[in-house]
Amino acid sequence: MAGMRIEDRDWVENALRIVEADANRSADTHLHPFPLPASWGIDLYLKDESVHPTGSLKHRLARSLFLFGLANGDIGPRTTLVEASSGSTAVSEAYFARLIGLEFVAVMPASTSPAKIALIERYGGICRLVESSGAVYDVAEELGAQENWLYLDQFTNASVVTDWRGNNSIAASIFDQMSLERFPVPSWVVVGAGTGGTSATIGRYVRYRRVPTRVCVVDPEGSAFHDAWLTGRRDVVGTGSRIEGIGRPRVEPSFVPAVIERMERVPDAASVAAARMLGRVTGLHAGGSTGTNLIGAFRLISEMRAAGERGSIVTLLCDGGERYEHTYYDDDWVAERGWDLAAEHDRIDRFLATGEFSGAS
Repeated sequence: MAGMRIEDRDWVENALRIVEADANRSADTHLHPFPLPASWGIDLYLKDESVHPTGSLKHRLARSLFLFGLANGDIGPRTTLVEASSGSTAVSEAYFARLIGLEFVAVMPASTSPAKIALIERYGGICRLVESSGAVYDVAEELGAQENWLYLDQFTNASVVTDWRGNNSIAASIFDQMSLERFPVPSWVVVGAGTGGTSATIGRYVRYRRVPTRVCVVDPEGSAFHDAWLTGRRDVVGTGSRIEGIGRPRVEPSFVPAVIERMERVPDAASVAAARMLGRVTGLHAGGSTGTNLIGAFRLISEMRAAGERGSIVTLLCDGGERYEHTYYDDDWVAERGWDLAAEHDRIDRFLATGEFSGAS
């Protein structure tokens, strides 16, 4: 393989500057305290990833994929980028591709909603629709194998491209922001798994820092991750998640079970009820995966209180609720799926009043 031309090296260095400048233009994402009685001796925080320019946690992943691809020599001035995604990752990748003047193609099922397609196209992305949702990976891989194309492959590369030791990773950011809080070293960090990259980054970081923080991964119905963690097998499959951004029907390469201390299965109705509650209690408007995170945090808080433990828990506000006005925040849409939000709202309200949380996992 021929080496990189001098003019291409100059282009790559400028592209790296542009991508890093995106992060340098703003302060880090906010860490919001969730209102709990101080007498409980337990503090809960939400790291608000919805304030990124593309509105979700996936902005970090996309930036890392681009920085790695540029530094590794995989992305050059004539590269067309492709991803298998119809969600937030594709939106963020389209954003970064436009920043450095490259074409981006998102391969997605033909059933993808027009609203999602519009978000990707807003940043100049091209949407390639395929009839079978299971074929998106194969089509993306075939496109990426062409000359001057690159398959970014978030599910394989998420845990590889992020510098888990620091460099403004989400893990380092959490611990820096917690440094002046009542309990600066969290007892738990609660996250969901989509690619598995975020839980891998945090799990590796707390071991590297030699702190007692434990990682709890929450998993929605239909996802394969929970069963893979329980059984130690990577060949388990699920039916697929109805909570966007987390849960997968297969175990993705970036999922690292060994750095996770605990996993919790969360019912879909509970995730949606918790997301709605967050807006009512704090004014923060979030998607369903944030609700999944909150249910996991509430279970841990209930157990800590019962055991007389004090400490802090950090979880993520993954993306904004405005993307889900016609789904999770639409009563008719929710009713069509048979989700009983009333029972889940009662359970959450009981927790907020008493600190006791009950519910099947």
